[in-house]
Amino acid sequence: MDVQTLTFIIVGASFLLYIGIAIWARAGTTNDFYVAGGGVPPVMNGMATAADWMSAASFISMAGLISFMGYDGAVYLLGWTGGYVLLALCLAPYLRKFGKFTVPDFIGDRYYSQTARTVAVLCAIFVCFTYVAGQMRGVGVVFSRFLEVDIVTGVVIGMFIVFFYTVLGGMKGITYTQVAQYCVLIFAYLVPAVFISMMVTGHILPQTGFGATLVDGSGVYLLEKLDGLSTELGFNQYTDGSKSMIDVFCITFALMVGTAGLPHVIVRFFTVPKVRDARKSAGYALAFIAILYTTAPSLAAFARVNMIETINGPQATGTSYAEAPSWIKNWEKTGLITHTDKNGDGKMFYSGDERNEMKIDRDIMVLANPEIANLPAWVIALVAAGGVAAALSTSAGLLLVVSTSISHDLLKKTLTPDISDKAELMSARVAAAVAIAIAGYFGINPPGFVGQVVAFAFGLAASSFFPAIIMGIFSKRMNDKGAVAGMISGIVFTAAYIVYFKFVNPAANVPANWFLGISPEGIGTIGMVVNFAVAFAVFKMTDEAPKEIQDLVESIRFPKGSGEASAH
Repeated sequence: MDVQTLTFIIVGASFLLYIGIAIWARAGTTNDFYVAGGGVPPVMNGMATAADWMSAASFISMAGLISFMGYDGAVYLLGWTGGYVLLALCLAPYLRKFGKFTVPDFIGDRYYSQTARTVAVLCAIFVCFTYVAGQMRGVGVVFSRFLEVDIVTGVVIGMFIVFFYTVLGGMKGITYTQVAQYCVLIFAYLVPAVFISMMVTGHILPQTGFGATLVDGSGVYLLEKLDGLSTELGFNQYTDGSKSMIDVFCITFALMVGTAGLPHVIVRFFTVPKVRDARKSAGYALAFIAILYTTAPSLAAFARVNMIETINGPQATGTSYAEAPSWIKNWEKTGLITHTDKNGDGKMFYSGDERNEMKIDRDIMVLANPEIANLPAWVIALVAAGGVAAALSTSAGLLLVVSTSISHDLLKKTLTPDISDKAELMSARVAAAVAIAIAGYFGINPPGFVGQVVAFAFGLAASSFFPAIIMGIFSKRMNDKGAVAGMISGIVFTAAYIVYFKFVNPAANVPANWFLGISPEGIGTIGMVVNFAVAFAVFKMTDEAPKEIQDLVESIRFPKGSGEASAH
């Protein structure tokens, strides 16, 4: 059976599973729609959180980033992993004890201000749409290759599936769907990694194969081989970084604190019955996430060695384009690989200098890896299903945040406080449908590759939500005016910096022109500092939070009463 047929079968079966779960777990109340009734067991919530967290950026793009960037790509690995630890330890239990539906709900009540709530809603929508653009592009990349449709059609298919189980099931449907999606995506990620590790190094565990010698009898270590290939072909040495220390620090830190401020991840901790269950589910999620994140560097290294040797041939003189492997011709149809025969010798050659004749989109590396390694067709189809699962699981979580921010925080809490539960639920579903349509547009017209777009979203979250949440928990005197001023200044500064270098003047997007040498991917760290500085400056010039708010903050930090917490 060919790859396309198997892909239709495996991806189609996974879609039927997701839709079946959505029908079974259909939300009947706003409590079900927003927080799954607050009754999800910690293990299942941990698995759903891991699926929500491991988006197309983690599944599709992260290993591709590391494969192309080498040591420099480690910032994504470190930032995203460290950020989840920060979230689990410093934020999740306190937010769960506060017992609100959404992050804007927390900010609105903690800062006793409808203005703060509205600003938080706008920030949530902006961050989520930036993030979801990367997810929808990931869906398009998968479908464009494996279903042999164009990216536009692929995105539309993904929109339909997300629409069905987000609008129908809400958080309840999404939670149980994400449990299934985690199982699909982690199996799809590990199977080819194990196969290729055994082929390249003889180690069944990719994590140990990463530091092992090759099976060709040369006694050369995998990373030693990569360093040699990289320098020979004009690339930076694979195990040496080219980024400045300050940029590495800022990107890593922006990804870390951005993680801790992402509303679609935080809301997962509102779905468990008790505060201690929030801590447990955070631990489970970290374990589930670690399985993929410790595999990614080895998968990236295997993919790069195989790709270079396949394109350049065993003697590194190039491979005849007429006899090019099928994976190159297949991906050429999508436009994500292009070949230009510069010297007219009829051969392909891949390098980091003027000899290069290949343009390869880094987002294809994980998806193309099984084809490059000549793995069975069912493995290739399985990876396609995993990529779709990763992209759709996070898309659903993000779109639900947009939906609940509009229906609950903007309508119920601000504009129409007398709205009925039924009308609020309907408005949430309509908002989700509109959000999916807008997300689809950004998926068709993304502002960059998957990992890069997601990095921008993390920077925006770092500069807006993280300081407001941290100050809301650990600075009981912080007032509404300081929080609002901080959020606005932080996100405006960060967004303006990203927009200037990525859209207004992309030609200037080089280290020499960056503020303190910090790239757009890392500017969220400075935006966070701006947020804190402005918030405390305004706070010093205004009255501190009322006594009842200070008592409220004290109560969520005090361990007493860490059992049942209201979801209202």
